[in-house]
Amino acid sequence: MTDLGGFQDHVARIDLSEGEVNYEGVDDEDARKYLGARGLGVKHVFDQGPDVDPLGPDNLLAFMNGPLTGTQTPMSGRIAVVTKSPLTGTVTDSHHGGWSGARLKWAGFDGLLFEGQAEDPVYAYVEDGEVELRDASHVAGWGIHDTIDELGEECDGNVGKNLSVMAIGPGGENQVRYACIVNEDDRASGRGGTGAVMGSKNLKAIVVKSGTEMPKPADRETFMEGHKQAMQAIQESDVTAPNEGGLSQYGTNVLMNITEEMDGLPTKNGKYTSTSSYSESEDPDIDAENVSGENVRENILVDEPTCHSCPVACKKEVEVQVNHKGEDMNVRMESYEYESAFALGPNSGSDDRDMIAALIDRCNDLGLDTIDAGNIMAFAMEATEKGYVEGDGLDWGDSETMMDMLERIAQREDDFADTLAEGQRRAAEELDAHDCRLDVKGQSIPAYDPRCMKGMGIAYATSNRGACHLRGYTPAAEILGIPEKVDPYEWRGKGELTATFQDMHAISDSFDICKFNAFAEGVEEYVNQYNGMTGRDVTEDDLLKAGERIYNLERYYNNLVGFDGDDDSLPERFVEGSEDAIEGQGASEGELCELEQMKEEYYDHRGWVDGVVPDEKLEELDIDIGPGTGVSSGGAATSADD
Repeated sequence: MTDLGGFQDHVARIDLSEGEVNYEGVDDEDARKYLGARGLGVKHVFDQGPDVDPLGPDNLLAFMNGPLTGTQTPMSGRIAVVTKSPLTGTVTDSHHGGWSGARLKWAGFDGLLFEGQAEDPVYAYVEDGEVELRDASHVAGWGIHDTIDELGEECDGNVGKNLSVMAIGPGGENQVRYACIVNEDDRASGRGGTGAVMGSKNLKAIVVKSGTEMPKPADRETFMEGHKQAMQAIQESDVTAPNEGGLSQYGTNVLMNITEEMDGLPTKNGKYTSTSSYSESEDPDIDAENVSGENVRENILVDEPTCHSCPVACKKEVEVQVNHKGEDMNVRMESYEYESAFALGPNSGSDDRDMIAALIDRCNDLGLDTIDAGNIMAFAMEATEKGYVEGDGLDWGDSETMMDMLERIAQREDDFADTLAEGQRRAAEELDAHDCRLDVKGQSIPAYDPRCMKGMGIAYATSNRGACHLRGYTPAAEILGIPEKVDPYEWRGKGELTATFQDMHAISDSFDICKFNAFAEGVEEYVNQYNGMTGRDVTEDDLLKAGERIYNLERYYNNLVGFDGDDDSLPERFVEGSEDAIEGQGASEGELCELEQMKEEYYDHRGWVDGVVPDEKLEELDIDIGPGTGVSSGGAATSADD
């Protein structure tokens, strides 16, 4: 039990095999050491033990709030989904915004822990501190949008007002390894295959009905001082303040033209570092500007909704009309994101703005991570071009076939689609197309080229959940100059920079607040908000130590699964010394990623030995081995098979 402010001290543990719901408090020591949301979720998954099948009944699926979720804290509308990933075999946490997290907190919960496997499809109904399992057979196989509408009406709630629905589509039900969970705002816990875990448990959806009463801070004066500091920082930042060039104007897709101009936008499965360098050498021409935030705002923007307690309003809702196979389609969706547009656009050889919007919407409805779904298309296109695919494959920029392929993948409709549903690592093994892979630990890379932004190279390689920009967002410094400008092409110092960002993001993910706060706020702004809400009196160093502890616990879990420094790798085409290396073009001309040098610097800063957390580091950070691991010291397993 905990008496810390910001917590409801109420967690539901749901045994889907038995159809039973039990309730427990929040362990006070864990809450103090691991903060909440991501940190507490990882601790729950760690205690379950690493030797579980990600798609088996013993894997834990944790939906977790943080102590700042659903409060007045700016950008505090997020929720963490934590589990063992079926895509990578690592521990993973995947967050989404909107209002789901806030409503779960207002409904009286810090977390929902799902174990086992239901015999038939069910959904969890949450209200007033209680969880009820209900039959979901009537929505089995449905897309997410129709599922949300149906369950909202069935539960007599106003979806988007007092009711949130988190659901999976056919992708999750058929256990596509990069299936995701999507809510009523088209916000997705996108990465790592959380939707596949949900599908393996026969859990179709979670419906949360709540009031709107926010948790009260334990120390209101301290909290309001922190709130004032945070709002001032947000309003003064060029990135987060309402201004002509920031997130409020163009959303995340403000980055499309910026990375293109830096020659840091992976194009055509990363063979090129921008659309301009691609178009100089190949036909047809494509132009990143056609799918940029500026172009979207000028031509197809229809609304700018926001998440709970967010002054930034980065979401850019669009409406387009497209023709697919002779049929006119009107698509309205929220929102046109940079990562999605990159993966389904330039990296797949397309700049068809409106069709990309339709592809994003189709991914959302099927419940597929847009990054991995788009990148598996690019993988298949290169594999087709190189002759690894027998029969009809995929051609560059063929949006019509991409639209059909998404459905085929979600349904695992045929052998080729079934192969692509397994993700890049397994698909490359099946097709013997290893030179087409653009993944780390099985998860495909996001929209930042490590030949241009060297920090992203070490961040991708050492991410505890596979290739990811959100574990340690070095472009903040390399592109935006936050907290200070660093040379994106310089590898020296990037190991330490990445570790610092990783620890900071572990803190914000555990609060749980949006990553975009980091464009304005730092640990000094975090302290007063956290202390004011919880009633604690931690220092900046205490918080940073908690972030380091969380990151090391995740790494230690992965070590126990069998991961070590050999797995901290990058796609061969990016890496200095590789036979398959492809140098950057344009502004990135001649550049490759000095991965081994950065790894050495990074491990030295972390105090790890070849990517493994040693016993003395566990002791330094007061990380308990805990039940379920089957070991008595910091030793690691010998295989990363899952």
